[in-house]
Amino acid sequence: MNNSIFNNCRLSLLIAPVVLMAACGSPAKKNTKMAETEKSAFVKGSYGYDVAFFESKKIQTIEIKDNKSEARILLIPAYQGRVMTSSANGNEGESFGWINYKLIESGVVSNQFNPVGGEERFWLGPEGGPFSIYFPEGAEQVFSNWVVPPVLDTESYNIKEVDSGSVKFAKNTVLKNASSTEFNIGIERTVLLLSQDTLSALFKVNIPEGLNVVAYQTDNTITNTGENAWTKDKGLLSVWLLCMFNPSPTTTVFVPYNPDAKGVIVNDEYFGKVPSDRLIVDNGTVYFKIDGKHRSKIGLPPERAKELCGSYDSEKNILTILWCTIPASPVSYVNSKWGKQDDPYKGDVINSYNDGPVEDGSIMGPFYEIETSSPAAELKPAESLTHSQRVVHIQGDKEKLAKIVTDLFGLDLNEIASKF
Repeated sequence: MNNSIFNNCRLSLLIAPVVLMAACGSPAKKNTKMAETEKSAFVKGSYGYDVAFFESKKIQTIEIKDNKSEARILLIPAYQGRVMTSSANGNEGESFGWINYKLIESGVVSNQFNPVGGEERFWLGPEGGPFSIYFPEGAEQVFSNWVVPPVLDTESYNIKEVDSGSVKFAKNTVLKNASSTEFNIGIERTVLLLSQDTLSALFKVNIPEGLNVVAYQTDNTITNTGENAWTKDKGLLSVWLLCMFNPSPTTTVFVPYNPDAKGVIVNDEYFGKVPSDRLIVDNGTVYFKIDGKHRSKIGLPPERAKELCGSYDSEKNILTILWCTIPASPVSYVNSKWGKQDDPYKGDVINSYNDGPVEDGSIMGPFYEIETSSPAAELKPAESLTHSQRVVHIQGDKEKLAKIVTDLFGLDLNEIASKF
């Protein structure tokens, strides 16, 4: 990637209790005490609060900032190089990522899954079926047997490269699926902060002055580092990116779809069929109610999926946009449904999840997710597959946001806000 497009960014490594900063190649000073004293200076829900929270827990973070605006993102190598959160308005700005403070503060580490949160994390599919990497061979695919591989949950990723606007993480691992196929995998994940000018050029849309904007791109590559080809009959992997955000009664996810394709428009039966007052399919767009009060999930298949989707919080005037790479020609996607499958390669490209209480009344979040997946990686030795995603948050004047939504999606922001 050409580093010139990131020349308005600066990067700092926050390694508690020591803070190191690089500002476009120039040294800079920073107050190293941002623990309990500074933490109390920011309200919970602000970006500054979250930066101070991780420093107070002595968790290494990497912060990338934009020199021309207040945009910034916070990365954590120990959490697989995930983007933990971001802000479009500096330390005082809204913290867009959902963070599980209670779990992190407890220090408890589970052998099954550690949902620490994070605005964008790297996972691999498929989750269920004969080629699952989350269930051992022969095990019934129920929650008690489901285990997230440590390389996607508890293992730290190596910092391979750092420059003024991006960080590259790397990890090598070996995984075995439920059919006993072994995968030797090289993982590379690059996170790049995008300037507003770059974002406008990439999306070919004008972003009006006076809006707070933060945008970044992640490029996620898996390489077959073994001696055997990855083949459909023995199971394939996919790159799976999951974004965890904070829900509200005034948030709606909207996912444009291809109306000319044949077949199912939206899969709405992941956790039981989604009620009609929470899911609307209307004139080329799927609308999904996001309030953190009803556990439900939807997915769009490759025939229907488009590169862009998003969400809108009408109370806080936050527009979130997601873009991902989708091949122009038809390809297979892994199926993550648990248990028996009719077709292990009939999976979804774009998913959205609304958290809510489970049967015993407990709840993990609440949070909501927008997820994207790569095609199934049918790779020969030394071959690679890359899946890229852009995450954008824009906050401010509703009329200006409406113009962006019209230009980018051809949709009416007022209609999105009034669907539920």
